[in-house]
Amino acid sequence: MAHPELLEFTDRGIYCPEGGFYIDPWKPVDRAVITHAHADHARPGHRHYLAHPLTAPILRLRLGADLTIQSLAYGQPLRLGPVTVSLHPAGHVPGSAQVRVERAGEVWVASGDYKTRSDGLSTAWEPVPCHAFITESTFGLPIYRWPDPAQVADDIHSWWQRNRESGKTSVLTAYSLGKAQRLLHLIGREAGDIYVHSAIRQINDAYRGAGLNLGDFPTWKDASENQLRKALLVMPPAAAQERRSKLVASASTAHASGWMTVRGHRRRAALDRGFVLSDHADWDELNEAVQATGAERIFVTHGQIETFVRWLREKKYDAQPVKTRFTGDLTEATDSNPEELA
Repeated sequence: MAHPELLEFTDRGIYCPEGGFYIDPWKPVDRAVITHAHADHARPGHRHYLAHPLTAPILRLRLGADLTIQSLAYGQPLRLGPVTVSLHPAGHVPGSAQVRVERAGEVWVASGDYKTRSDGLSTAWEPVPCHAFITESTFGLPIYRWPDPAQVADDIHSWWQRNRESGKTSVLTAYSLGKAQRLLHLIGREAGDIYVHSAIRQINDAYRGAGLNLGDFPTWKDASENQLRKALLVMPPAAAQERRSKLVASASTAHASGWMTVRGHRRRAALDRGFVLSDHADWDELNEAVQATGAERIFVTHGQIETFVRWLREKKYDAQPVKTRFTGDLTEATDSNPEELA
């Protein structure tokens, strides 16, 4: 008798029937393997969660302290029925993971969200050889090719310096989980007075409790008006919109995202600056990842699905589109978690 597919795509999420678990399910299930704690991948209501030790405290912060979570280190195998599950670095945010599922020598990998270039903060992405690879395609168009992050850091410093000379507060918006921590690491505490939103501070503290020290950045509420005039404030997008008028009389606003590649996004958001910095794979990285896995079958999820599938088929891959409720950066851009507005 032929084996069923190792992973199936259902109305609850990616399902392993023989292991009895789902990967990043969007409806409540008994057992959920979570790639990372962004809102479109980590939902409340599951009975049991399995995640990397750096993801576990973020899940508790965002979804509730009473969650039942089993932590699994990178590369540590876990037997679930006839299948073996292990987590492997995705490079997306600290603690993010690809999920490797093996049965009798057959290997599938669900990548979650990922980037292949190391950011110096998250554990660097690793190619996991497999027969079938489930890849995101958030930025699956050739126009998305990321600049050198060191140049982006220089651009942020220059923008901040000009604002300081003009007596303006620099408000840099970034998603509270992942992007904010990467920016703080990239900019460096020694660059000057940097303040963060309380949602970012809470995540930094949760990471610190799990052994990842991101530095001690005070919240903007701890600063005087005079301090704010020359400071850099890192805030979630929604919170910045709510609070900007209450911060200072004059501020310059910017956002860090891969979407800033397209100038129209910046104009629609009424931003002064847009910095191209993404925690997702760009076009070249997506192609690099697919090739590095050696996979014979490619399943393409959220983002530019049809475009990337067509491209892969032209390259002679067995590529299939898969509709999911994952939305990549767009979900975090409108994250409605209560702490975002605190």
